[in-house]
Amino acid sequence: MPYSEEFKDHLANPRNVGNFDEANHFGVETNPACGDTLKLFLKVSEGRIHRAGFLAYGCPATIACGSAITELITNKTIEDALAIDRQMISAKVGGIPSRKNHAAALAIETLHHALTRADLSIKLAVEAEQLSR
Repeated sequence: MPYSEEFKDHLANPRNVGNFDEANHFGVETNPACGDTLKLFLKVSEGRIHRAGFLAYGCPATIACGSAITELITNKTIEDALAIDRQMISAKVGGIPSRKNHAAALAIETLHHALTRADLSIKLAVEAEQLSR
């Protein structure tokens, strides 16, 4: 399966690259088989992802999937973001070869890591606010 034009565009012009000052949640995962690493930086408030950034070290598919997931989750609620799956990421980049499905899986695992932390941080912030009243 050759790479699609959408895939090539995400690779040549990755969206939302890097950390940013407003990021208040973070997730990182590494694929133990190939060593690819993906980091997600999120600005989360009131249960919604307002901004997302990524850094990737690995194959082209990992970079393209990192780019795609930031577009898929921006302005989504945590609940909606958790519903994103590998097939949605693959579709966003115009499909990926089955041998590269690990890149979409890595993006999902990193997202879940970041959102689990985000959800916990939100709960703790709400509890702290309630205690201070």
